[in-house]
Amino acid sequence: MDYLDSDIKYVSGVGEVRAKLLERELGIRTLGDMLRHFPFRYIDRTRIYRIAEITDGAGLAYVQFRARVTGVGYAGEGRRRRFTAYVQDPSGSAELVWFQGIKWIEKRVEVGREYLVFGRPSFYRGTLSMAHPELETMEQALSRKAESGMQGIYPSTEKLSNQLGTKGMYQIVCNLWRLVRDRISDPLPESLRTQYGLIPLREAFYNIHFPQSQELLRQAQYRLKFDELLGVQLNVQSRRTARLAKSDGFLFPKVGEAFNTFYNRKLPFPLTGAQKRVVREIRQDTVTGFQMNRLLQGDVGSGKTLVA
Repeated sequence: MDYLDSDIKYVSGVGEVRAKLLERELGIRTLGDMLRHFPFRYIDRTRIYRIAEITDGAGLAYVQFRARVTGVGYAGEGRRRRFTAYVQDPSGSAELVWFQGIKWIEKRVEVGREYLVFGRPSFYRGTLSMAHPELETMEQALSRKAESGMQGIYPSTEKLSNQLGTKGMYQIVCNLWRLVRDRISDPLPESLRTQYGLIPLREAFYNIHFPQSQELLRQAQYRLKFDELLGVQLNVQSRRTARLAKSDGFLFPKVGEAFNTFYNRKLPFPLTGAQKRVVREIRQDTVTGFQMNRLLQGDVGSGKTLVA
């Protein structure tokens, strides 16, 4: 069995429960499935904002900033209960809000400690607010070695986002890469890659998940698109070859008298050069013994019906 066909549950951070969730929500069952689950956009994790720089209307999808927790609070009852952490940096303050997983997060938020906060910004009564942000202590953030300054944002679902979050999905891909990076073979010969300007498949997978530059990301996308289109074309050609091998076409070894009479005596005008050329091409198809597949194309009034 190909190594990439191994169950995704063996990747660190997945396990039985998350493996079932990934299969049910996204159809990801194997290492190869996860490897081919590409980001749909990227965010720059090298940029750390000041709170005052994050303004309403700036169009920032995701941001990160470092701030110290100054206090916590609770509001609501039952399902409406929420937990809020109040944070501050030298430029301003913000609120971090959790509606789910409160028991888990309240044990990990320490008043007086500084965190790296990452999430989607919104504003409530003019104050920066983040729902369910990702938190790292600054010690953790500084010790973490990222594969790339550009972090991929992966297609997900509401259930998966609640379980994993943006960082959780990214971390699984990081762990996956350590398992598969030396197991990726390239089906295309070097001569073909050189002819079409394609980077090796391993390099393409690496730079689609962990872009080392904008140019390498472009090259990775080009290689993977080429492979996808090549697969479609090979499948079409394979089916065509199988069809031709099984199904013979009707043979028309000679042109009949009815056609000759119509063409030579009844046609009130001569055909154009293009019409004659297409008639000859169709005639060549009718004596091959194979099924003919031909599209007759032309402008309105160009004589397609007559040729057909």
